[in-house]
Amino acid sequence: QVQLAESGGGLVQAGASLRLSCATSEGSFRNYVVGWFRQAPGKEREFVAAIGRNQDRVVKGRFTISKDNAKKTVFLLIDSLKPEDTAVYYCAADSRIIVSSYSNRNAYDYWGQGTQVTVSS
Repeated sequence: QVQLAESGGGLVQAGASLRLSCATSEGSFRNYVVGWFRQAPGKEREFVAAIGRNQDRVVKGRFTISKDNAKKTVFLLIDSLKPEDTAVYYCAADSRIIVSSYSNRNAYDYWGQGTQVTVSS
């Protein structure tokens, strides 16, 4: 069972940047695709970014995703935060999915508990 733990969320002002972290209990993320999703109150969980085994990336908008295998951590950098970015941000991992499924939340087997990001105007 792969365990994931997100951190780095908090209350920030609009326009700021924030870096979220996703750490794993596994030896590394080398063999996993890691995705970030977010869920705002009353809305469905939506895809934000993903990074694959070979550092290939699929990203939406103002997000930057990176992976540090030595630290067993995947980072999500969010620039120019807006109030509509307010949500719980989740990381997810899976060892089998292909790039065409990176944005599909149903393709991931392992999920963290999420970290809250609140952006004030």
